[in-house]
Amino acid sequence: MMARTTRTLVAAVAAVMIGAASFATPAAAGGSVSFTYIPRDAKQARALSSTLQLFAAFDGMKNGGIKQKGKNNSAGLAQNGSGNFGLVHQQGSGHKGTLTQNGNNNAYGLFQFGKKTRANVVQKGTGKVGTTVQWGW
Repeated sequence: MMARTTRTLVAAVAAVMIGAASFATPAAAGGSVSFTYIPRDAKQARALSSTLQLFAAFDGMKNGGIKQKGKNNSAGLAQNGSGNFGLVHQQGSGHKGTLTQNGNNNAYGLFQFGKKTRANVVQKGTGKVGTTVQWGW
């Protein structure tokens, strides 16, 4: 049940992102693809922030954090300021991901699936919201 809920929430985040997604890396054999979504207005930012918090709750994280399923993954989360919410979710093997938040009341979700994806996200300012989803093969 938890795995299905996780897939459903990730699909919901991905669906929200499709409208303004940007490809960070082209799809290729033995490669990866990344989608990053940054809301364009306050309403979208609230919706994404709420979705990230719901995902974290369903994933067993009270106030955000790091969740890893697989092997040889490494992740880091650094927060400077107050009211920040950060989430790093890795599923698969060989992922490396870091999230640094500087400022107040920011929210970000970094999701890595498959194998060998890399991300180093730095969020600065106040009230910033975003997410990155990566798949590697």
